[in-house]
Amino acid sequence: MTLLDQPTSTGRGGPELPQERRLVTEIPGPRSREWLTRRAAAVSAAVGETVPVFVQAAGGGVVVDVDGNSLIDLGSGIAVVGVGNAAPRVVAAVQEQVERFTHTCFTVAPYDSYVEVCEALNRLTPGDFEKRSALFNSGAEAVENAVKIARAATHKQAVVVFDHAYHGRTNLTMALTAKNQPYKNGFGPFAPEVYRVPLSYPFRDGLSGAEAAERAIHLIEKQVGVQNLAAVLIEPIQGEGGFVVPADGFLPGIADWAQSNGVVFIADEVQTGFARTGTMFASEQFGIVPDLVVTAKGIAGGLPLSAVTGRAELMDAAQKGGLGGTYGGNPLACVAALAAIETFEQDRLADRAQRLGEMIQQRLRALRADDPRVGDVRGRGAMQAIELVVPGTTEPDAALTSRVAQRMHQQGVIVLTCGTDSNVIRLLPPLTIPEELLAEALDLLVETVRAA
Repeated sequence: MTLLDQPTSTGRGGPELPQERRLVTEIPGPRSREWLTRRAAAVSAAVGETVPVFVQAAGGGVVVDVDGNSLIDLGSGIAVVGVGNAAPRVVAAVQEQVERFTHTCFTVAPYDSYVEVCEALNRLTPGDFEKRSALFNSGAEAVENAVKIARAATHKQAVVVFDHAYHGRTNLTMALTAKNQPYKNGFGPFAPEVYRVPLSYPFRDGLSGAEAAERAIHLIEKQVGVQNLAAVLIEPIQGEGGFVVPADGFLPGIADWAQSNGVVFIADEVQTGFARTGTMFASEQFGIVPDLVVTAKGIAGGLPLSAVTGRAELMDAAQKGGLGGTYGGNPLACVAALAAIETFEQDRLADRAQRLGEMIQQRLRALRADDPRVGDVRGRGAMQAIELVVPGTTEPDAALTSRVAQRMHQQGVIVLTCGTDSNVIRLLPPLTIPEELLAEALDLLVETVRAA
């Protein structure tokens, strides 16, 4: 019996895999080490990896490697497989579509699934005004197109972003991204007319949301000038920047100011979107209605797809042919997105994310109460993190964070790190993960932090 033939204990996920942590070799095992050697000889050294294993199958809450080790997945491919890896509806939709046709290019010969995805996004994103959408391939590509749309609509050039932000790896989105290493170092010069202001970071700045918004707005008005500003671009909850949740009132303060001054407010919901934070979009939790919403990652159950959705008058501002691309809205990705959206809604995965978040918060807050190296616990829904610091301070402890992450990987649990100072452990489990599997992973995390 192969790994793909084994029965599942939960019925969740794509390939019917036992939902268990199972280590049959060390991490990495001998077959993964063979592939790591081949990788080193064939793949650019500039392409990194987090966990040194090669994957054979994944589903539910586990990833199974080529040595037969079953690892608990608290990364979801960086928040991509919220519906679970190889989710049944997604698999069925893609299999049916691939037999019909794989590509025509929507801007050459269009097809229905692209339109249906746009209709779904127009319905699901915040705001009851008339909307339009356009589809692309990656989060960075969608962010870049959102900036293009804002500039075309306002006839202005400046864009404001925030400290610790991450928006992608293209030239423009590297300029929008804050963290130098590894994303920007040595790759300049970057696109101009990008300005950075402080974010609300409650653990570090001690400001109320209103105070932090006032600070940011003052800098925008004095150092950029409203008359030059096309857009404000922000992640409602930062991703790579450290899962920073702004203080209440910060996002509404910025959004209201933007609306009053004719500035396009863009929400980058690439990591927070599609039920990840306990609502379909994180913007809903903060009471904001963005002019444009950027989505990707969880949108299509693992296939490459992204989108910009927003006010019709903004989305229609660019000249015909100004938006598009050869692969944007590929038919395989579009049917996968429709199946993923059906799964999010029919299986009530936003509610599931809230439940998982409650479990994670309970355990991590108890850990923080006992261990002063855990400076902060934060997040919404199934997007949670701990920030590790020198006890009694806010000084980042990146070395401790690295040790914890590596030890978790050796024990068969995939976790990711993040933060400008690389001192945050982030948890992004698939929304299909069995609760007992998540509880086991949290037990190991608590033990590992205490022992590190």
